Amino acid sequence: METKNENSDVSRAEEMKNQANEAFKGHKFSHAIDLYTKAIELNGNNAVYWANRAFAHTKLEEYGSAIQDASKAIEIDPKYSKGYYRRGAAYLAMGKFKDALKDFQQVKRICPNDPDAARKLRECEKAVMKLKFEEAISAPVSERRSVAESIDYHTIGNKPRSSSSFLPTKTALAAVVAAVMVVAFRGFATTEILMVLVSVVLGTYWWGSFSGKVEPQYSGARIEGEEVTLEFVKQMMEDFKNQKTLHKRYAYQIVLKTRQILQALPSLVDISVPNGKHFTVCGDVHGQFYDLLNIFELNGLPSEENPYLFNGDFVDRGSFSVEIILTLFAFKCMAPSSIYLARGNHESKSMNKIYGFEGEVRSKLSEKFVDLFAEVFCYLPLAHVINEKIFVVHGGLFSVDGVKLSDIRAIDRFCEPPEEGLMCELLWSDPQPLPGRGPSKRGVGLSFGGDVTKRFLEDNNLDLVVRSHEVKDEGYEVDHDGKLITVFSAPNYCDQMGNKGAYIRFEAPDMKPNIVTFSAVPHPDVKPMAYANNFMRMFN
Repeated sequence: METKNENSDVSRAEEMKNQANEAFKGHKFSHAIDLYTKAIELNGNNAVYWANRAFAHTKLEEYGSAIQDASKAIEIDPKYSKGYYRRGAAYLAMGKFKDALKDFQQVKRICPNDPDAARKLRECEKAVMKLKFEEAISAPVSERRSVAESIDYHTIGNKPRSSSSFLPTKTALAAVVAAVMVVAFRGFATTEILMVLVSVVLGTYWWGSFSGKVEPQYSGARIEGEEVTLEFVKQMMEDFKNQKTLHKRYAYQIVLKTRQILQALPSLVDISVPNGKHFTVCGDVHGQFYDLLNIFELNGLPSEENPYLFNGDFVDRGSFSVEIILTLFAFKCMAPSSIYLARGNHESKSMNKIYGFEGEVRSKLSEKFVDLFAEVFCYLPLAHVINEKIFVVHGGLFSVDGVKLSDIRAIDRFCEPPEEGLMCELLWSDPQPLPGRGPSKRGVGLSFGGDVTKRFLEDNNLDLVVRSHEVKDEGYEVDHDGKLITVFSAPNYCDQMGNKGAYIRFEAPDMKPNIVTFSAVPHPDVKPMAYANNFMRMFN
């Protein structure tokens, strides 16, 4: 009788697995996880079920859970290559290249004649070698100099004047005086006098020959003078829409001006919305520029009368991240109170190396911009409070109770995100349905329950937590008895998730959330992750 029940459970588990596989094929990854879980409950000794669930977790960026499931598959069957493969992929996605390398080496040992395994191992070895090289040549943090301070955008793209230009009289006189002074003090011979004179004149002519203007053949948007205007931003967005690039001079000007604005802000920014006015909060946009344009079409452009907060993860995954970040930064330059920007976990070097932004910047701008964006991302605030009632943060809450807003204001944010502590948890944590706290399904930060949210709000006299960081089918989700809202603004995330996007509009004085959802719009045929690390593209 017991054997018959066991056979029945095994059969039902296979049925659950097959249903889960179909859900996975339909990009219903959360549903697939639920079905794989049922299969595991019926037959927990099948390594395939654990490895398949690990793969579904990976698709939802739940890399911590994926590593746990893949490790369980390996425990059940140490010779099951897909267990190592799934775990290696999850380690890779977290930037843990050395751990990933060990797993792919094991895959190669188990499947020595598998060309796909060999190819992935080679790419992983390259990634580890590159990482070691970068570590070897990097300067200590205390010795690193600001990239921004080495850039003068006025000299970018300058074009020499035409040959018909004349040497200014004052410049010529300066050259002669310099030559005479050299003779007076050094007693050079006549020939040497002439050589010095010619050198000085030619040098000053060369220096004075630059017009200080962008070359006339450039046909894109131009900033006249030092001020970023709405007319310029509109023209730039139209150019981006038509897949044109912005001149590097103006890109530098925008990023450097944004750096100056952000540097002056605290780590926790207070926002005041006057009675009768409104305020819009958007979640992750992840390089989906054409969906950003759609948000502006639906809700209006940022302005002092129509202000926005973009809640982190502007870049990576989508292949129009440069267009996104320059647009958001340009609005910040145009009118700082028209748009507020928060740091997400993807505004960091480690994420940008893996998920495409670094490669995209290198392709569309230059290597120096890679370092400049990394520096400016460290200046982004970590959280915002709207009208002393709504706490807005990219990730979530904390591993300890009693954190006050003053503690967040006191965070020294001018660095790459650490792997633990308040700053890490603000960027990485997620809500969970159960009370209390649990391990992070991502492998970084933690999961926190409704009781944690309630205590944080009470301790700080707040009403609501708004956060982003997670794909939601409807673009948003309300949790923790209505005290926490997740908002995600990248519809059909990575061109495969099929989710809606959303934004939240608050009206003062009651500040009740009005959630607006929207669908994805078409974009040019440039795939997500087009600029990502070669190794990551293999898994996407």
